[in-house]
Amino acid sequence: MNKKIKQIAVFLGMLALGLTLTACSTNKDTKKATPKKPEKVSITYVQAPLNVPSIVEKANQSFEKKFKEKDIPVTYSTITSGADQTAALASGDIQFLNCVGGSSVLLSAANGADIKIISLYSQAPKAFKLFSKDAAITSPQSLKGKTIAGPKGTILHELLAAYLKQGGLSIEDVKFVSMGLPQARAALENGSADCALLAGPLAYQEEQKGMHVVTTGDGLVSGLTVTATSGKFYKEHKELVDLFLSVQKETLTYMKDHQKEALAAAVKATGLDEKAVDSMYGLYDFSMEITPEAIESLKKTQDFLVSSKLMDKKVDVDDLFVK
Repeated sequence: MNKKIKQIAVFLGMLALGLTLTACSTNKDTKKATPKKPEKVSITYVQAPLNVPSIVEKANQSFEKKFKEKDIPVTYSTITSGADQTAALASGDIQFLNCVGGSSVLLSAANGADIKIISLYSQAPKAFKLFSKDAAITSPQSLKGKTIAGPKGTILHELLAAYLKQGGLSIEDVKFVSMGLPQARAALENGSADCALLAGPLAYQEEQKGMHVVTTGDGLVSGLTVTATSGKFYKEHKELVDLFLSVQKETLTYMKDHQKEALAAAVKATGLDEKAVDSMYGLYDFSMEITPEAIESLKKTQDFLVSSKLMDKKVDVDDLFVK
């Protein structure tokens, strides 16, 4: 009997030890799974064409002050290329893309990148324009066979495709030459291009000189830009994403309540005169709320990218937005 009691006692002791070790192991695994606080947060700074929120945030050190509450320093990276921005996000060098084109997000996602849209940055269809020296070019049909310069795979490229489609034409019906905005402007002025796709200060300057505007993006494209992070960063550091969004919201409130100061900061940062900044500012909607209309706009952009053979396959656009 005593022997049996001893055997039971030994068994219970071993069972208790096993449970203790399991609990320790579970606690250890849990600790391992807890994401480490980032040593720093890096945010893209894109000033052009007239990103007043970013200008104000940098001038007021808005992100630095807010993330200091979490003892996390903030650094800025001036990366203007959408492809370079999404690549930096994918590598972990950047945590937040503070103004990236919707097309860049789509292309990144199609290539398998872990990217999530956390808010809208701006919509400015009227800021994107097609110019020509020839005032007789007033319809999609009058563009047939013309040489048109502009950046490929962008909002401006999408604008051209949408405008041509209104007249039953396609990109194949014109000679589209891909180049940057300054080069497109130069091509228009020296006559090597019949038309140029321009935006921002360059578009404003050409219009002020009396250059003929064939069309704007109004009714054709949304001119959508967004803010984004990686799905992994959002999952592991949602509180920091919320902090980022709170700065964006506070900045928009500041811009509404202190428009004069916000535009003065834009004049200082861009070197443009007050008249130019004031005129261009009216073209932008910086509302950050993700709307059904914005999601549909991004779906149209995806259709354009796929039909233009700039994107091999479609992605689930709805899934790109954080829930």
